[in-house]
Amino acid sequence: MNQYETVFILTPVLSDEQTKETVAKFKKVLTVKKMAYAIQKKSTGFYFLVEFKAEPSVVKVLETAFRRDEKVIRFQTVKLEKYAIEYAEKRRNKFGKKEEA
Repeated sequence: MNQYETVFILTPVLSDEQTKETVAKFKKVLTVKKMAYAIQKKSTGFYFLVEFKAEPSVVKVLETAFRRDEKVIRFQTVKLEKYAIEYAEKRRNKFGKKEEA
């Protein structure tokens, strides 16, 4: 099983409820099996970072779901190697401590 990290950007015209529904939809896919440039003539969006462990076939299903959803402006999935996994762990710990304070 590999460890992956996906960043996806949702269109900024969504309501809070639509955003939550869309994120929940992609989380369900996983449980089952401001940028420097404009994207599709938009300069803002809702950014989400998801880390998960899965088989490569799950990544294909997830990316197909991203492509089929018109709310998703852009996405990228990266397989993490051991140094990236260590960095992600440090990043989670750093931001987790800020939230507790």
